[in-house]
Amino acid sequence: MIHVKGLTKVFQAGSEVVALNGIDLDVEEGDIFGIIGMSGAGKSTLLRCIALLETPTQGSVEVDGKDIARLRGRELIEHRKRVGVIFQGYNLLMQRSVFDNVAFPLELSGMKKEQRRERAAQMLELVGLTDKAQSYPSQLSGGQKQRVAIARALANGPKVLLCDEPTSALDSFTTKSILTLLKRINRELGVTIVIITHEIGVVRAVCNKVAVINEGRFVETGSAQEVLLHPKHAATRLLVGMEEGGEDNA
Repeated sequence: MIHVKGLTKVFQAGSEVVALNGIDLDVEEGDIFGIIGMSGAGKSTLLRCIALLETPTQGSVEVDGKDIARLRGRELIEHRKRVGVIFQGYNLLMQRSVFDNVAFPLELSGMKKEQRRERAAQMLELVGLTDKAQSYPSQLSGGQKQRVAIARALANGPKVLLCDEPTSALDSFTTKSILTLLKRINRELGVTIVIITHEIGVVRAVCNKVAVINEGRFVETGSAQEVLLHPKHAATRLLVGMEEGGEDNA
């Protein structure tokens, strides 16, 4: 579903900053794939490159068999429908109701009003927020805001869902409920999910595969169970050790 080859991203901020350095990644259809690393390791930049929100300096990104750098016009519009993104911080429209937040990408895609209303209602039912349809983001808890963000990301029926730190601002109970929802979406809708996180517990709870990123490079990849039970690289051992010691990984 996602094939990344030799991905490098360099930012020019007075001096060169290499955020990603030769990343190779394969995410298969149906995976819940975790990309984990400390703050500043490059994981959010990688997600933004896959989502085509950043342009890679070198290398290629293929999603569902298409080289996204080559997409133009209608093909680019269709690609953006196939990839849903959940941003860190929710990115909800504060002056729009919950219902209108979910319907917004459908409006942008040109869907007719009645179809938009039906689809948005379906997505709110999926995430358990039918009763909050006419509320505004300021009236919601953090977990409810995240559910709205998930519903909005799913509105256009994507094949891939990219999640940037989806539980970083949530308490442990709410985190569990959001991860349960993501597992249900993966299972029932067949959506391939990539989760960017610094929390080993998130990977342990829902991911079948994981890649550990450190200083812009993948240092360890494999099944989540194998990598977490038998970490080989110092960066992985540090993350696992921080979880076991009860420290804050942020």
